[in-house]
Amino acid sequence: MVALSPPDAGPDGAAPAMDLLRFAAVGSVDDGKSTLIGRLLHDTKQLFDDQLDAIGLASRRRGIDGVDLSFVTDGLRAEREQGITIDVAYRYAATPTRKFIIADCPGHVEYTRNMATGASTADLALVVVDASQGMREQTRRHVCIAALLGVRQLVVAANKMDLAGWDEAAFAGVDTEIRGLARRLGVASCTVVPVSALHGDNVAAPSDAAPWYTGPTVLRALEDAPGGGWAGAHGGTGAGARLPVQWVLRQPGGGRTYAGMVNGAPLRIGDEVVVVPAGRRTVVTSLATGDGTVSEAAVGLSVAVGLADDLDVGRGDLIATASDVPEVVTELDATVCWFAERPLVSGAQLRLKHTTRVVPGRVTEVSGRLDVNDLAVAPGGELAENDIGTIRLASATALAVDPYRRNRITGSFILIDPVTNATVAAGMVGLPHLVPAGDG
Repeated sequence: MVALSPPDAGPDGAAPAMDLLRFAAVGSVDDGKSTLIGRLLHDTKQLFDDQLDAIGLASRRRGIDGVDLSFVTDGLRAEREQGITIDVAYRYAATPTRKFIIADCPGHVEYTRNMATGASTADLALVVVDASQGMREQTRRHVCIAALLGVRQLVVAANKMDLAGWDEAAFAGVDTEIRGLARRLGVASCTVVPVSALHGDNVAAPSDAAPWYTGPTVLRALEDAPGGGWAGAHGGTGAGARLPVQWVLRQPGGGRTYAGMVNGAPLRIGDEVVVVPAGRRTVVTSLATGDGTVSEAAVGLSVAVGLADDLDVGRGDLIATASDVPEVVTELDATVCWFAERPLVSGAQLRLKHTTRVVPGRVTEVSGRLDVNDLAVAPGGELAENDIGTIRLASATALAVDPYRRNRITGSFILIDPVTNATVAAGMVGLPHLVPAGDG
């Protein structure tokens, strides 16, 4: 058996960019996401004997003959008893050519917020569709959220092909619909694979059940997909380095360094930087990790940064490359996924958490709601639970932001209910980028 393990660290303490793929399994409830992930782990020898024994015991308790592989990721007792995924289940896995971090996201509409959490750091979405039933509205909502969250690659498992009699027309219907959806959402890559997660056809090994299909298995598509860029710039658009200050560290003998995670682009000793929102310029003099000093901090690496000048820098400030400074704003247009039962309306007073800064915020306008079927934003004055829409948001203090399509860290935020402290929305700076129907 191959043991589950986190990815090996590189020389600077960061996982090798192209060796690690983070992906989220998304789609509607009962389409087979958990079974597919369980099948992938089982067929690539990622499960220990005691894990298989525990899954077999849980299966028998529910009156199931054999082993129900959906229980591999459905770890909560409530999930196993109900046969559904409630929370995001994370698993590590590895093949001889690739390491994976897998987020198995819940399919029920009530747990859309959990799905958004799982997709927020993904390089790729593994979309599971029941080919015998076709695309459902919740699957479309999940693909929309994943695309809005910056996922630019889809591997689509047209699952339960055995129930569809391995009918090529059923597969073609899924293929046509998902590719049309991906194109309009600006997704760069979409691979569709006919599978039976229950029996393992085309999951980790090719199957003779669909002689008309000549493409990759799900595993091969995942192994071949580019990865490692979730905290970097989108599409080579060139956002500079950003380090949201999480903690100020006092050094023995005097002086301070500023701890946080690098995103956007690498940060190097000697780089001229700007501390925003104040706008003061200085130079990076040192970069320290838990394993020692480095001359360059890669994207995704947590470091303590030393600066040439003694500036007033605190938690919530942002250190950015001087040649590419984020915009400093007190008002912004944004796309949000609303999670609360009560509707979001203009004038709502909320707390806004952006990177490491939490400030009072106010929704000055709810400008539109995204129809996940038509992929059009219609004017609207409120957002209901699990709606995706556009808003105008005012902040009590200045924020340093990038458009989300440039940077997933400085371009994202959450909204918090000031009374209950519940997270009520996930937000992205900027309006949704949708390709009109009929455009190439």
